Amino acid sequence: MNQQNLNFWETKPLEQMNQKEWESLCDGCGQCCLVRLQDEETDEIHSTSVACKLLNTKTGRCSDYQNRKQRVPGCLILRPLTDYIIRLLPDTCAYRLLAQGETLPDWHPLISGDSQSVIKAGISVAGNVISENHVHPDDLDQFVIE
Repeated sequence: MNQQNLNFWETKPLEQMNQKEWESLCDGCGQCCLVRLQDEETDEIHSTSVACKLLNTKTGRCSDYQNRKQRVPGCLILRPLTDYIIRLLPDTCAYRLLAQGETLPDWHPLISGDSQSVIKAGISVAGNVISENHVHPDDLDQFVIE
């Protein structure tokens, strides 16, 4: 492919992307907003079908993105992208894919040109999760995704 036809995510390393480029990589799936549980014996991390209290469970988007870290101190901030954070991200996540030298999937909004393509592809958590506001912390293990 001609260098002129390549997109920024195909030519620029993640650490060199500006804020606008970085943010545009997010497909809006909401999977990084799921509550995770770590097995104390194996250190294995399990996602649940319970979402952060700030996630709009109908749209799969954060309801207070700009202030999320102040409102939810444990919010997963992806930059800088560390090996630990990559481990927490879903296999479909653009940040994880690019960090591993892979390409974006066809349904990614940067490829499809459609902000709803992540929902159409069944990747988004929209409509499939419950807010942590409705789950007692002691019951989280009942919501582990297998």
